Amino acid sequence: MVRVTGGPVTARSRAGPAGLLLVVAGAAWVWMVTRRGGMRAMPGTMGLGLPAFLAVWTLMTAAMMLPATAPVAALYARTITVHRAPRMVVFTVAYLLVWAAAGLPAYGLAAGLGRAASLPAATGTAVAAAVFAVSGLYQLTPLKDRCLARCRSPIGLMLRYASYPRTSRDLRAGAHHGAFCLGCCWSLMVLLAAFGVMNLWAMVALTAVITAEKLAPAGHLIARVVGFASIALAVAVFWFPALAPGLTGGGMAGM
Repeated sequence: MVRVTGGPVTARSRAGPAGLLLVVAGAAWVWMVTRRGGMRAMPGTMGLGLPAFLAVWTLMTAAMMLPATAPVAALYARTITVHRAPRMVVFTVAYLLVWAAAGLPAYGLAAGLGRAASLPAATGTAVAAAVFAVSGLYQLTPLKDRCLARCRSPIGLMLRYASYPRTSRDLRAGAHHGAFCLGCCWSLMVLLAAFGVMNLWAMVALTAVITAEKLAPAGHLIARVVGFASIALAVAVFWFPALAPGLTGGGMAGM
């Protein structure tokens, strides 16, 4: 049975797990800001091999995803009565492992798009338009709506997680929520291929979008607006290739 209590104790129980995720996200942001200099202008995989790319990818997703996940983690923590801190660590690690696994296809995509960036400018522009279009169209699909609804209203997930065996509950709960988060946000993360994987300003903007989609009252509307905006970018990039510096080598690459 899911137990949710109120009052001052609840406030303290929320602060702990939410604070854990925010600390991890903050540390990831510090690393990204201080270490990005040598990679910022490089397209594709940034010259990294698969292990190094997966490490950077996992840190990047931790920085971008954990702030919006903190409220769900706090809600899950309220269902835990003993050993809360270590169990929340397991939940968070399982969540990040889902995103780490997503780094495998992300590496393949980045490698392919990196090659496209070395082709004539018109080819890079066409690939950028396809990236924007795919991202925008997914934002408008029922699957996006379903995954976003689970992230925005996770009470039903808490009831599901309560039915898991105790020995594997935290691991399965973190991975399950991570899968819904991946289904919700992969279309936004793929935009980094167009903007540049280590484009700090793009990361900040997309983090704001992800957080607003999940936490703002008008989150569903924001998701649709972003979808239409991405489709508009798919058209505009033919006239303004610098909109996709990661694929066209435009003026924003140095950012």
